[in-house]
Amino acid sequence: MNGQQPRGGGGNKVQQIADELRRRVTDGTYPLQSSLPSQRDLVDELGVSRETVKRALRELEDEGWIATRPNSGSRVIKTQRIHTSAARAGRLGGVVTLGPFIGEAFEQEEVTLDVYTLTSETLDKHVRVQMERIQNGLIAPRSITLRMLLPDSTGPLPYPRVKDDPEDLRMRDRLRTITELYTASLLETLDYLRTENLVPSVDVRIRYTPLTPAFKLYLFNDVEVLHGMYEIVERPVSLGPDETITALDALGLGTTLTHHEKTEDLAAPGSVFVDGMRKWFDSVWNRLSV
Repeated sequence: MNGQQPRGGGGNKVQQIADELRRRVTDGTYPLQSSLPSQRDLVDELGVSRETVKRALRELEDEGWIATRPNSGSRVIKTQRIHTSAARAGRLGGVVTLGPFIGEAFEQEEVTLDVYTLTSETLDKHVRVQMERIQNGLIAPRSITLRMLLPDSTGPLPYPRVKDDPEDLRMRDRLRTITELYTASLLETLDYLRTENLVPSVDVRIRYTPLTPAFKLYLFNDVEVLHGMYEIVERPVSLGPDETITALDALGLGTTLTHHEKTEDLAAPGSVFVDGMRKWFDSVWNRLSV
């Protein structure tokens, strides 16, 4: 991270570090069964205290991402999975994660991406990777069209929330803060590509819908879909230096995704699924979002 503070919600250092470590697990930086850097190395790299790193690692262990043994460090025991065809897995070198799908989408001259998700955090991270590829001349899309549907967090949501007190709105406020942070970052990245003429045409539209996502959805260039159901879990969440609550939350980074591809056979299961998700997205976009 080159000494820069990782981005994260709510301004809480523990949460920021935990979010960064989750991202590294799910994007393959720390593969399944690999060892994480030592606490001392993480302290030096991330520029935070030893106690902050310990609490972040404890959060990941509570969520089942890592296992920690005394004097042996931490090891990755869970990561994000994408189920797809053997041919697709082979084309991506056997590493089937979200990054290569977004990377392939951005290698097209015209990039169209529709996203339905709980927050814009994951998309922001991957689009920034593509910005670096564009800056370095590795890819050169002529246009980027993005539509993103997010939940309206000004109203009641079944999750995320404090487990034993549905009237406590701090988890909802935390969701809004995270969403605003990463949405602003995403818009800044795409606006930079437009203003610097690195991508001649950039069209970004974000709308909010009174639906709490039960799943996340990525539609790539109208021919591919990644789809995954959120699992609602109980987990500890730090809301401040001296307060940790038990929350009902959806851990999107750990969602198992399924990949579906539209082919010339319009009756094939993949084609039917892609067309169905396209119609669903358009219906919510046009009739239930603002």
